[in-house]
This record gives sequence, structure tokens and C-alpha cells, in this order.
Amino acid sequence: MRIMAIMKRALLALWATTVVSAVNISVGSKGANATGGFHYGLLHEDIDNSGDGGLYAELIRNRAFQSSEGYPSSLSGWYPINGTRLSLKTLEEPLSEALSTSMNAASTSTRGQVGFWNDGFWGMDVKAQTYQGSFWVRGDYSGYFTASLQSNITGERFGFAKIKSRSQADKWVEHEFALTPNKNAPNSNNTFAITFEAGGLKSASLDFNLISLFPPTFKGRKNGMRVDIVEALEQFHPTIFRLPGGNMLEGRTNKSWWNWKDSIGPLEERPGFAGVWGYQQTNGLGLLEYLEFAEDLGMDLILAVYAGLSLNGDVTPEDQLQQFIDNALDEIEFIRGPPDSKWGAVRAQLGHPQPWKLELVEIGNEDWLAGAPEGWETYQKYRFPMFLEAINKAYPDIRVISSGSVYDGYDIPAPGAGDYHLYTEPDTWVAEFGKFDNVKTPHIIGEMASTFPNGGTGWDSGVLRPFPWWQGAVGEAIALIGYERNADRIIGALYAPILRNMNRWQWSITMVQFAADPTLTTRSTSWYAWELMAAHPITATLPASADFGPLYYVTGRNEKTQAHIFKAAVYNSTNGADVPVSLTFDGVAAGTTAELTVLSGPADPYGVNDPFTGVNVVKTTKTTVKSNVNGTFSFNLPNLSIAVLETKGKRGAVRRQW
Repeated sequence: MRIMAIMKRALLALWATTVVSAVNISVGSKGANATGGFHYGLLHEDIDNSGDGGLYAELIRNRAFQSSEGYPSSLSGWYPINGTRLSLKTLEEPLSEALSTSMNAASTSTRGQVGFWNDGFWGMDVKAQTYQGSFWVRGDYSGYFTASLQSNITGERFGFAKIKSRSQADKWVEHEFALTPNKNAPNSNNTFAITFEAGGLKSASLDFNLISLFPPTFKGRKNGMRVDIVEALEQFHPTIFRLPGGNMLEGRTNKSWWNWKDSIGPLEERPGFAGVWGYQQTNGLGLLEYLEFAEDLGMDLILAVYAGLSLNGDVTPEDQLQQFIDNALDEIEFIRGPPDSKWGAVRAQLGHPQPWKLELVEIGNEDWLAGAPEGWETYQKYRFPMFLEAINKAYPDIRVISSGSVYDGYDIPAPGAGDYHLYTEPDTWVAEFGKFDNVKTPHIIGEMASTFPNGGTGWDSGVLRPFPWWQGAVGEAIALIGYERNADRIIGALYAPILRNMNRWQWSITMVQFAADPTLTTRSTSWYAWELMAAHPITATLPASADFGPLYYVTGRNEKTQAHIFKAAVYNSTNGADVPVSLTFDGVAAGTTAELTVLSGPADPYGVNDPFTGVNVVKTTKTTVKSNVNGTFSFNLPNLSIAVLETKGKRGAVRRQW
């Protein structure tokens, strides 16, 4: 009996330490804060080969032999066929001023097929679909060119196209073709080749430039985006896009910042860009392509403009800043000006007479970081104020955003807004849950992600986790909930960086990972957290009664659908126990049905979605719950889970369109 009594007391003690008290949440119907819809979105800059070799669908690497500051022209990616001599030439009559260097192909024989091949961005995906290609050639050749796709392992040719030569001895001539393979390649270790008959040469050699090959692109856009990558981004329901994001905007020096004017117009007129992440960029993914991408995904724009500070600390003096203000005003006019304006007419000539909506413009990028303290001091003293005054004078409806926040020590002048960036550990997101509760200045959360484990050395080591992990995703969800609670002042939150090529990267934590093989395109644990949050837009937050921790939540309604919405995450509940929730919305009657979606992760909080295993560690559970006679919804949420409850409204789809 004594043993049984001892066991009973032990069980009761265990029960007392593992059962979590129910969280009773009573949501009011008055005192709502209208938000217009909190934005979930993304930033893009070409890091991790996320642009060239990623989002931008071009398959040919080093297609135009470009050069830029720190990056000389090279033959990287190109290889000879049957002894062809390949060399770089800077001709007296180049293809264009922007593309001044070309590849010379000289045959070492008088007969047989000669030419060259390209290995792409770590391979090429070959499917039985139509590819669109083109190349420019200069030289006297009579006969046919053959463009082909083949295995780099076995040499098997999957498809080819014959292109009748129109080349001329002293003139650059473009040749276009369509190539449709007759089968799918078994893997992505494939190459592209152009060959020609040595006996047809009437000049000693041929010069080639701007050699291009595109698979079918998203929505069929010419010079467009890779389908599977855009679909992965589209499916997390982003509604805001910051372009061009990050360090890319600032450039390496004040002579190599990202000038939007170099990124528009025909490809043969676009010079190379000195990328800031260890590789040159083509400028093929330019301003127009970014704008069309945003249009195709229904995203509002945050345009970032160069503010006179570069990564090496170059700061533009006050008396020289006007040129960059004028350039920013030109860019704004290109985007939203009428088609009869100077730059609106250029946009119209490029095929888009209809202006885009642009209401948010950010000045610079992280000006508190590069060249500190001078960079940040000059930003506050004259650079931001000059941009703010000029833009608001020309466009009073545009909200001008500082590249720093009030937490960077800047008392941002009205009517300016701020930009808060944070890469951190999950515990920090929780600690900062109420960070913007009493901040009156509007902000965007322009860059954010979980990058370091709890208890680590963080930026002191500079070593990021290899992939987004589940506990990190829950931390991000808590931050997003905190920001959305203040959506009357927080415009939105953007994940960054967004894409990582698994063959070369500088930053391991991204929402989506990919390679040449589309089967490796992987939605990370963070993707699932952001998708759930974004799929249920709240247009007015509602006051609620309960405190926070270990349950963090936001409540609201969607005025368009008349749905009531509860978004929550559980972090570090007592002994990892489930958290019982009792949720009541004022005005929601007994017997109302709602859909409850719960995301939970693996037993190991460091579990990841690894592209090379294809295993998704995130479990999604959907259930229908009904309010009781008191109008209360009752359910349990596991530790380290993310959840959304939405009452049945008028709609069939949750995606918001802008």
C-alpha cells in the first residue's frame, strides 16, 4: 500500500508538471485597427546565384563574355569541339558598346563539324519541350549551324535544330531558333552546343556573342523566369516585393552601383554588372523583368534607389548627390509615369505602356552598416533628407522609407518610414515579440530570417545553420505574429535572401533551395510557416484578452470575406506539453464552423527539409472545428507548432489579390 501511495503521489506530481493551463482568449469586436492587409513578401538580390543561374531562366553561362569592375572577360563555361580554337577578341566593330568582347571560333581543319559547347549553370534540365535560342555571329560562312542539347555523360543527343546561316563577313547578324528535344534527359548533367561545317567557312574564323537558350518561362515571358522557382514563390502568397534588394543595390564602389538604366532595353545593350557576392551578373534580370515578375505574382513594389553609399564605404558628398536623386526620379517616372512622359515613353517602347503602381520607395540599403560611422552620419545629415524632400515634392503620395529604423538610432523625419532588419536566433524573436507595440513611426521589416541556433555565438562566428530548421521557422512565425499585431504601422515583413543555388552559395539560409534539376527545388521549413501566415490575410486586427507565452497570437477579421482569423504559435511550453486553447470571438454565434490548420515539426527541433533527401519534416493537419453553445472554439496546440483558425466566410480561396 505504501508503495502504491508513493507511486500515486509521483504520478500526480508528474501530471502537475506536464499539464499546461488552458489559455482562454476572448476577442472583442470593437477597437479594431484597420490595416489594409499586412504584407508578406520577399526581397531579391543576386546572391547564391539566385538570379543568373536561378530565377532568371537563361541556361547559358557566360553567354556574352561580359566584363565589369573586378571581373575581366573570360571563356569560362565554353569548350571547343573537334579542335576548334576558341579565343576572346575585342573587335573594332563589336556587337555593341555594352558587349565589346566576343568569342572567336577558328577551325583547325578544312572539313567536318567544328564549334563549341557550354555546360550551363552546373548543368541543364532537358525536357521534351520547346526551347527558344539565339546567337549573334560575324564572319563569312555558307551552310547551316546546328544547335543541340546532349548528355555530358554519354554524349546522347536529345534534340537539335538546323539554322541556315545568314552570316556576313563584316556585319553582326542575329540567328534565332527553336529546339525541341525528343525525350526527357535522365538527369541535369547536360550541355548545349553550336557546330558548323568547317568546309563552309569563307573567312578564317567566326565571331560569336550573346549566345542564349531559354526553356519555357513563367507565363511565357520573353527573357523571363524559371517556372518551378517562380511557382514555389507564388505559392507562399507574397504580396510585396523589394527590388533590387540588399547589397547589390550599393555596388562594390561608387563606380559600380546597380544602375537601373544599364538593365533595361535589348540584351545586346546591357553591360555586365560587378556583382557583390563573388561573381559577375549579366543584367539580363533587369528592372523591367523585376517589374513583370511582381506583376505576374500580384505583388506591390518597394523600389530601392541608390543613395550615394557603396559597400567599400564610398560616400557621395552633398554637393554631388543631386545626380543620384535625379536618377531615382527618372526611375520612378519609368515605373509609374504616363506613357507620354520622358521615361514613361521608354517603358512604353519596351512593351509596357500601362504604368505600374508604386507607392513605396526606399533610399539606399543598410546605410547604418557600410562605411560606418560616416555613412550613417551623412545619411541622417543630408542624404535621406534630400531624397525625402525631392521625391515627396514630385510624388506626394509616395511613402519614402529610410534604410534604417528607429532602433538604429535614427529619429526618422516625417513623413518618412523606417526599415528594420534582423537575422537572429529563435529565442530573440520571442524576446522581441512586442518590439513595435509602442513605435509610432511606420516601418517595413525589410529583411528577416532565423540564421543562428539558440545559445550559439551568432554573428561572432558568422556561421549560419546549413538550412532553415523547424524551431527557427516557429521563431519567425512568432515575429510575424508580433508584426501583424501592429499592422496599422508595420507595412509588412520580407524574407531574405529568398533563393539559394545548391551548387554555389554565400548565404545558406534561404526560403527555397534549387539546382539545375527541378526535382531539387525545395520549400524549406520557413516556407511552410510563411505560407500559412500569408494565406489568411487580416484586414483589421481585433483586441483580445489573454497574455502571451508560451502561446503567441494575433486575432482579426477579413472584411472582404467576413471571416474571423486567429494566428498563433507555441514556443517552449512547460515540459513540451500541448497547450489547450479556448477561443471566443464577439459576434461569432454558437455552431459556427472554422478550419484549423496546424503545422508541427519533427521530434528534433533542428530538423530541416534537405533538398537531397526530399523529405518534408513539416506536418500539416487540417480539421474542422465548431463553436460550442457559448460560441467558443476549443482545441489543443502542440509545443513548437504554428496554427491558423479561420471561420467559414464568403470565399472559396484564401489568396488575396492586389
